[in-house]
Order: sequence, then C-alpha cells, then structure tokens
Amino acid sequence: MTHATATDVQDALAAVASPERAIGSARFFKTGPGEYGEGDVFLGVTVPDTRVVVKRFAELPLAEVDALLESPVHEHRLAALLILVAQFARASKPPKRDDAVRRERAAFYLAAVRRGRVNNWDLVDSSAPTLLGGYLLDRPRDVLFELADSDVLWHRRAAMIATAGFIYAGDASTTLELAERLQDDRADLMQKAVGWMLREVGKRIDRSVLTGFLDTHAALLGRTALSYATEHLPAEDRARYRAMR
Repeated sequence: MTHATATDVQDALAAVASPERAIGSARFFKTGPGEYGEGDVFLGVTVPDTRVVVKRFAELPLAEVDALLESPVHEHRLAALLILVAQFARASKPPKRDDAVRRERAAFYLAAVRRGRVNNWDLVDSSAPTLLGGYLLDRPRDVLFELADSDVLWHRRAAMIATAGFIYAGDASTTLELAERLQDDRADLMQKAVGWMLREVGKRIDRSVLTGFLDTHAALLGRTALSYATEHLPAEDRARYRAMR
C-alpha cells in the first residue's frame, strides 16, 4: 500500500481498539505523574493486532511513518516502528540486500530516538535490536556509547538493547563494554536492560563469557541487573554472585 497514509494506519488501529484495554495499558506502562511513561496515550490495541495492521501497510512511505511517530498515541508510534523494522529487514535479505534503504531507515530511526519519539520500553525493545544493532553489526558503534552517556533514559536503554542484534550474531563485545559503562545506572528499566542483555550473552554465546564478566563486575551491579543476569545460572553460582555485592 504505497499510497497509504498515516491516517489510514490510525483508522485501522482504531477499528481493533478497546477502551477497556486502554485503561489497563495506561496503568501497565506507568503513565501517571512522575512515572516513566507520564502522558503517554493508549488506544487499547494488542501487539498481535498491531502487527496484523502493520502487515497491511508494509510499504508505508517514510513521510507517513514520520507522521505516525509524531502522534501522542502509543500504538501509532509502535506501528511506525514495526513498519520500519519490516522495511529494514526486507532490505537486508540476500541476494537483494539494499544498503541504501538500510542506511536510510537506520538514520531515520536514530533521529526519532534522539528527538524523543521512541519513548517507552516496548517501543525501544521492538526496534533497537534491528534498526541499530542490525545496522551497526559491521560498522563502528560509537553512536551507542554516545546514547549510553545520555541523561535520557530511553537513549540509554536503546543503546543497551541494540546490542541484542550483535548477540544474535555471536558478538558479545559491545554488550560487555556497555554493561560496564552502565553498571552504576540505577534506573529500574536500565537495571533490567543491562541484566537482560548479559543473560542473553550467557544463553546465546557462551556462559563462560557471562561468568567472566560477573567475576569482575558482580559487586558493582545493581540487585536487579544481577538477578536478571544470573537467572539461568545454577543456584550456587547465583548465591556466590549475590554474596559479592
């Protein structure tokens, strides 16, 4: 649907929205005053239903994707990001890999992150591994360290979660570097991000890489990060690392 508009996507989402679910979503994503999702607006669309809608608009032009990202409605922004991910993934498939499209989508996404449109944990988690991690896999990764040094929670989470793209390719190096850089970050959503990515290193690459990192850094990690990172280790190992704190 190359001639579709952001309004078409919004209408399709509205058709499967539930006001009752919207209330629960607003509570779940912490939209109250002072909470991390303060002010976010929900239609009440499930993620599976959002993905069904997204498939209908896979060729949505970037200008219309941008219009969705500018919406105050959470599901509009999620749909925009899922469309970007799908477009990037299609452009990455051999034998017709299109580096121009990949570069354009990655740059577009990074700009959206920087201007605050990727601003809740599910938005970050559904997009950063592909649009940052996938793109930077064979490129310099300096931008992730810039994001990791930001005062903005969602920038830091995007940097950490992007490394999932490297982990899936068997590369733990940047995950470990960023985990060390962010080990003093006590924001709950960063604790969970750091611990989650460390756990993935142990599960998908090599448990000894994880334990080697923990042998040095467990004493400095927050309680939540350490709990996530050690979740799949034997009980005696979990107890040993907890004792190091």
